[in-house]
Amino acid sequence: MTNQLSKPRHAARLALGAFLAYAGISHLSFAREEFQAQVPQSLPLDPDLVVILSGVAEVGLGVSLLTLLKKRVHVGWIAALFFVAVFPGNIAQLLDHRDAFGLDTDDKRLARLFFQPVLIALALWGTGAWRDRAQLRAKN
Repeated sequence: MTNQLSKPRHAARLALGAFLAYAGISHLSFAREEFQAQVPQSLPLDPDLVVILSGVAEVGLGVSLLTLLKKRVHVGWIAALFFVAVFPGNIAQLLDHRDAFGLDTDDKRLARLFFQPVLIALALWGTGAWRDRAQLRAKN
C-alpha cells in the first residue's frame, strides 16, 4: 500500500474531511432539526438520537480524514460505508415528502439521491482506498 496520494486525491481527501467535520458539527447544533427530517420514520429510535450519533460519527470521520494519513485507506472504506448506511435516510426523505435543506419538492429530493454515489466514490478515490484494496487484503 502506497502512502503517496496525487495532489488531486490529497485535495479530495482534505475537502471530504472538512465537509464531514462541518456536516457533523451542523448535526449537533444549528441544523439538528432539519437532519431529523432525513431519519426514516420506520426506524425504531428517537430521531434526535440518530442525528446526534450520526453527527458524532461524521465529526470523527472528518477529523480522521484530515489527520490520519497512515490510516487513510481504512478511513476511506469506513467513510464509504457510512455514506451507504445513511442513504436510506435520503430515500425516506423522498418517499415521505419531508422538506429539509431547501429540498422542498420531490424533484429536488430525487436529485439529491444522485449525490450519494458521488460521496461514496470520493471517499474511495480520495483516500486511495479503491486503488489500494488488493494490498489491504494481502495484509489481512
